Amino acid sequence: MSALTLPEGDWIRGITVRQPWATCILAGKRPENRPRPWSWRGWVLLHAGKAKPELAVLREPLVARTIRGRELTTGAVIGVARLVDCHQDPDGSPPCTPWAEARSWHLVLTDVQELPLPVPVDGQLGPWNPSLDLVEQVLQQLPGFRP
Repeated sequence: MSALTLPEGDWIRGITVRQPWATCILAGKRPENRPRPWSWRGWVLLHAGKAKPELAVLREPLVARTIRGRELTTGAVIGVARLVDCHQDPDGSPPCTPWAEARSWHLVLTDVQELPLPVPVDGQLGPWNPSLDLVEQVLQQLPGFRP
């Protein structure tokens, strides 16, 4: 895909997610929990952070079932998704999904697509702006992707 076919403007960002949560998103985890709300909406590169997952987290039943048989890649973009909403469950209400943490802001991701091959890159906290080169490397692996 050439740079000329990409949309103009602020249409894609990167989001760094620690493992095993990043792999859980690829396998259907919704939502992604964050301490603060995000106003930005659009496509995101799903970046698995460099930190190794904590053993105790890997043993949680919901996590263990979700990641069974999957590799926990770190330090790379492993997929793309569309961020369509950010909400917080009202006080006293049940969580919107089993993955939702109380008093967290929930990033609602749709159209999640896993990359065939991870693309190694450094990420950062919060939404970040990927380089054009990184976006092109990711989109080469998703020939049917249309932003």
